Amino acid sequence: MLLMMVFLSLYQTVEHGFPHQPSALGYSPFLRLMAIGTRSGAIKLYGAPGVEFMGLHEENNTVMQIHFIPDQCQLVTLLDDNSLHLWSLKQHSGASELREEHRFTLKGVPEDYCNRRSCELVEALREHPKNPDQILIGYSRGLIVLWDLQNNKVTHHFLGSQQLENLYWQRDGSKFISCHYDGSYTQWPVSSDNRHPEPLENFVPYGPFPCKAISKIYWQTTKNGLPYIIFQGGMPRASYGDRHSISVVHGSQQIAFDFTSRVIDFFIIFSSEPTAEFDDPSAMVVLAEEELVVIDLKTAGWPAVHPPYLASLHCSAITCSHHVSNIPLKLWERIISAGSKQNIHYSSMVWQHEDGTVRFWDASGVCLHLLYKLSTVRVFLTDADPNDNMNPLGEDEWPPLRKVGTFDPYSDDPRLGIQKIYLCKYSGYLAVAGTAGQVLVMELNDEDAEHVVDHAEADLLQDQEGYRWKGHEKLKTRDGPVRFEAGFQPFVLVQCQPPAVVTSLALHSEWKLVAFGTSHGFGLFDHQQKRLVFVKCTLHPSDQLALEGPLSRVKSLKKSLRQSFRRIRRSRVSGRKRRGGSGNVQEANAKFDQDTLQEMELAPVQRKIEARSAEDSFTGFVRTLYFADTFLRDSSRHCPSLWAGTNGGTVYAFCLRVPPAERRMDEPVRAEQAKEIQLMHRAPVVGILVLDGRSNPLPEPLEVAHDLSKSPDMQGSHQLLVVSEEQFKVFTLPKVSSKLKLKLTALEGCRVRKVTVANFGSCKTDDYSENDLAVLTNLGDIQIISLPFLKLQIRYPCIRKEDVSGIASCVFTKYGQGFYLISPSEFERFSLSTKWLVEPRCVVDMPEVTSNNHVHKSGMENAVRKSRETQCSSSPLGTSVNNSRSDTHGDPIGILFQKFRKVFWCLQTSASPTCDEALLTSLFNKQFSCQEYT
Repeated sequence: MLLMMVFLSLYQTVEHGFPHQPSALGYSPFLRLMAIGTRSGAIKLYGAPGVEFMGLHEENNTVMQIHFIPDQCQLVTLLDDNSLHLWSLKQHSGASELREEHRFTLKGVPEDYCNRRSCELVEALREHPKNPDQILIGYSRGLIVLWDLQNNKVTHHFLGSQQLENLYWQRDGSKFISCHYDGSYTQWPVSSDNRHPEPLENFVPYGPFPCKAISKIYWQTTKNGLPYIIFQGGMPRASYGDRHSISVVHGSQQIAFDFTSRVIDFFIIFSSEPTAEFDDPSAMVVLAEEELVVIDLKTAGWPAVHPPYLASLHCSAITCSHHVSNIPLKLWERIISAGSKQNIHYSSMVWQHEDGTVRFWDASGVCLHLLYKLSTVRVFLTDADPNDNMNPLGEDEWPPLRKVGTFDPYSDDPRLGIQKIYLCKYSGYLAVAGTAGQVLVMELNDEDAEHVVDHAEADLLQDQEGYRWKGHEKLKTRDGPVRFEAGFQPFVLVQCQPPAVVTSLALHSEWKLVAFGTSHGFGLFDHQQKRLVFVKCTLHPSDQLALEGPLSRVKSLKKSLRQSFRRIRRSRVSGRKRRGGSGNVQEANAKFDQDTLQEMELAPVQRKIEARSAEDSFTGFVRTLYFADTFLRDSSRHCPSLWAGTNGGTVYAFCLRVPPAERRMDEPVRAEQAKEIQLMHRAPVVGILVLDGRSNPLPEPLEVAHDLSKSPDMQGSHQLLVVSEEQFKVFTLPKVSSKLKLKLTALEGCRVRKVTVANFGSCKTDDYSENDLAVLTNLGDIQIISLPFLKLQIRYPCIRKEDVSGIASCVFTKYGQGFYLISPSEFERFSLSTKWLVEPRCVVDMPEVTSNNHVHKSGMENAVRKSRETQCSSSPLGTSVNNSRSDTHGDPIGILFQKFRKVFWCLQTSASPTCDEALLTSLFNKQFSCQEYT
């Protein structure tokens, strides 16, 4: 119990990545906070880097609109079930939290009133920038009226000839601009003299041919007199009907930014000071369906800038992930080419993608930062052009399109997909392996270089008769020298034959060896001498499925994961809308999840331990590879060794003879099979570990040489831990006799999916820590098992057992944290350790109330921001906050009622403003009285 209290607890800490299926965008220049709502009912707030808040509507319906209440730490959300929700940022336990305060469902209007929609639907509502008692109401047929809230009457009529889409006031309130369905926009004057003004100007920016609707528009004033006109849509329908564009026009400059996915919404960052005379826009923030794009409007050429968060992790489909803890400062600086940073716990996530790229992310804090992008495409001859998505602007093109964004879900060649990776943080060696059996070994180089990549083939079938590969061909390689940018540069390529997916990978940088495995066998390669050491075929004669390849009969995992995500989301949303009851939703999801399990050819969840036949499919599939310096032949001499575990419950052990450093290039590395272990029930082997004489796991290669770990105890007897899907078993070495075991699988059908050794430190003292096994099961549970006695310490439910994709994507860190995909674009981060936590803990302080409304108090430009990141406090980086509405402060219902009463009426009734005042008053009082909010 002491261990559990001091070391262990499960925390769901933060979500990394881009929100899945965003549906709404909001921005508060007062708070300097941006809000994003999703189709699953989530709402997320972002401020300075590290400032994040999250809320979830109980209804899980689509968030349609988000509106910040001016000068308050509050916002209102509108869902597609016609409900309004009031959220507040309030302090609790030293940090601000986003809480839902109230909700209200908008009801329909009387049936006899519905027939009065002579002007059709209300399309836009805009409050006068200088007078909150005046509001523009725009109707879909083109009529626009200026409504006086004080006197409940129309003061101006503006009659448009085209179907209205949206409105926008100019800063001084003397003009406004309307945009229309035919791709045009119109500027209108507002004066006290003329109650029925004519338009000043009408523009069709991409005419004269039929154009798409302009759905949103900004008119931003500047000091030099030339306004910025920014609008969404308006492109010619015939040629550009499928484009997702936002155009920026400033004098003679004009660019149509072409986004890689549908534009959800956008806003402009401009001067929010009430006394400022001009808007002076500085940036455009665009929320697309798959990424956030920021355009710098101050810099010549209007370049895109990288936002500090909301990274599009899934710009190409994620195929696997890898975590590296405690990266040495020297390697870190070489990767990011940055200055010295002291006293930081460097941690990196490495994600591999379907398009053959490897991306390195700084995962040491709340926000993920892209450190480095590596592409393996240059080594191969493919039709893929890495610059296809970033074509420069053509000077003579019209419309002047420029592609922006990084999202690209299509891979020209699925064989490029990266499946396994291994990074040695001490030597700078990197090994990546792909879908077509390619294994690349790379070395970090600080300068650009041009060299030939050496090739070697590893025939895992060893020319045995009766075997014929039916899958995809290997990738063709480039002849001659290839130019590589500074960073990780490949110097040797090992091509497995047949070119099946590489299923396991191990690198030993001290011995200069790399091991690789597929569904047909495994091999060992000496990357210093660039020579194949040996191959071992593990294919059973009856296993024909392994010869068909992942791109033929057997679906690749990444495709199954993507399909699972789509169907899960569709099932959740449609199920809730159709049924409305949680029980029915759970039944629908359960049925879908069972279909998903069958689709991925996984065994049922509920089953007993049963022996498997050697003729079962994929028994030769190599699940794990492991290097160890241990006692394999006798108890007096230890030697390098390679261990391999297969899907059929077989463990192979090879003795290796690695020449000393002075003869390393002259003598070959030799290997000889020494042991073969067959588990009784032939359960797949998912992990292999050797414990030294003190029952500690062997250190990583070069870890002792860098004084970061104690030398292993080579005096006492070593132990071998073999983890299968069904049990943990400890053997003594070198005799390989069974010592103890822990059966995991029982009638509940629990099976091991992922296992790693994690170091758990005490949150009370730095003097003590211990190594345990962190285990993820197919039920989504995480179990902590002690070493070497294999005692279950604690069990936590972490991932839903139906979430096959989340379980398959889970990655543990060396210090008890973990990541798993909760959508194709988001990783959920969790921690099992009470010592190491990365979570946003932020404070938004409200300044004192001033008597002078709309005047910001001096010295209140920044609020306090505290972020708890791996026991480190960040410096204050603020979000500007203020409170200038003392009359409604502390009464959220009053704020909601007073601020949005005009919106409620217009959205619900869509009525003509010429209706008589008595009817409007009675309707308003009936539908939106304060009592209905309680």
